Amino acid sequence: MARVRYGPRDETEIRRAREAGAQLPDIWSTGVVAVWETDPDVVAAVLPPPLEPAERPLVRANISQVDLPGYPLGAGSVAVAARHSGADGWYPLVMPMTHERALIGGREVFGEPKKLGEVTIERSPDGSLRARLARHGITFVEVTGTVGPALPPPEPGEKLDFYFKFLPGVDGTGFDIDPVLVHCLRHEKVRKLESVTGEVVLRESPYDPVADLPVRRLVEITLGEKTSDQRGRVAEHVSAQALLPYVHQRYDDAAQVLDAPPQPAGVASEGSS
Repeated sequence: MARVRYGPRDETEIRRAREAGAQLPDIWSTGVVAVWETDPDVVAAVLPPPLEPAERPLVRANISQVDLPGYPLGAGSVAVAARHSGADGWYPLVMPMTHERALIGGREVFGEPKKLGEVTIERSPDGSLRARLARHGITFVEVTGTVGPALPPPEPGEKLDFYFKFLPGVDGTGFDIDPVLVHCLRHEKVRKLESVTGEVVLRESPYDPVADLPVRRLVEITLGEKTSDQRGRVAEHVSAQALLPYVHQRYDDAAQVLDAPPQPAGVASEGSS
C-alpha cells in the first residue's frame, strides 16, 4: 500500500522534524518600527491581569518584510509597553501576517494574536517611505516619511513579549483549560539601521481598533534589517474570569457575518440619506 500521508509518523520522522526546526538559519527581515506615547489610561485599559503598565505609556508598530526563501512574508504587530513580575516587555494587540503558515505556530504554540492581513513596505529611490498594516480592506496603521542618515546598529540583545495562550470552550463559554501567560524571549541582531522622519496615521477599524491608542508624542521611526530567534515559557497560570473580558482582542467580532460588505468611499449604504 502506498504511504498514507495523514497516517502516523514514526519516532525517526518525528525526531528529524524536531531537529530540523531547531537548526534554522538566520532569517533576515526589513522593517519599519514606529514608537509613540499615548494616553496612560488607554494602555492600562487594554492590559489583561496580571500584566501592568510600564513606566511610559508606549505603543510600538512593527511593519516588516521577511526574507523567507521562496516564500516572502509580510509580518506586523501593534503592541503596548507592559510589565510582569518586574520584567519589562511588550503586549501585542494584533499581529497581521500575510500567510497562514506564519499564523499556525505563533497562535497554537505561543498564543500570539496573529491574524491574516496585508503588510506592505514601499521605499522609493528618492528616499520616501510608506508602510502599512491592513485587514478587511482597511489600512488601520500607516507610516510615511523620508529615510534619513544611517544609525549605529545596536548590540545584539533580548526583547520580551507577553502572550496569553488559551482555548475557548467548546460550549461557547469560558475556556477548556486554564489559560496561561507566556513569556516569549527573542534574541535579536540588527545589521542595518536608518532614521526616518515622518508620521504615524491610525485609521478607524471595528476589527483592529488601534485608533484608540492615539499618537500623543512620536518617539521615533526607524528602518532596519534584523534577525531573531525566540523561545517561550509559561510564566504562570492566570484567572479565567479575569481574562475572559479581554478574549475579544484575539478575534474579529463574530457578528460581522451579518454585516453588509464595506461600501466604496462616497457610496451611501441602502437606507441612508
